[in-house]
Amino acid sequence: MIRILQGDLTAQALDAIVNAANTDLKLGSGVAGAIRKHGGPTIQQECDAHGPVELGGAALTGAGGLPAKHVIHAAGMHLGGSVTTRSLTDATRNSLDLAERHKLVSLAFPAIGTGVGGYALADCARVMLTLADEHLRRPGVSLKEVRFVLFDAPACEAFRQAARELGIETA
Repeated sequence: MIRILQGDLTAQALDAIVNAANTDLKLGSGVAGAIRKHGGPTIQQECDAHGPVELGGAALTGAGGLPAKHVIHAAGMHLGGSVTTRSLTDATRNSLDLAERHKLVSLAFPAIGTGVGGYALADCARVMLTLADEHLRRPGVSLKEVRFVLFDAPACEAFRQAARELGIETA
């Protein structure tokens, strides 16, 4: 099941939320800053212990004081860089695969790369929704729910419009 909703990603009580991360796993601004603010310093400490990841890679940490159990850090860009279709595709796919390796059932994504990463919101929605839909259609996957939790109404509508255009059913 795919859900699209407006809200606070850091308030989601799921198996994991996804951080729109950089390859250095430094929790800076935007989604990462909100995760740092609401989750506390242990998340950054775990990121530091993990070390950098490849562009398009993903890393799993605890969620500190967040209601989620884990944070998946999806490295869509280098620190100070921008997001490309390739890095967004790889980061999204690797996040979904990492969730599967850890047998997670529920996961929430932000619109990766549409803030400081400079990636177009409508394009982001099409890429991420397509990958989530393809993943959930595979037989035997542990994930049962993928949420897209968007900060504001225009972002939420962009994802809903993309889902309609792609023929992806959402709850």
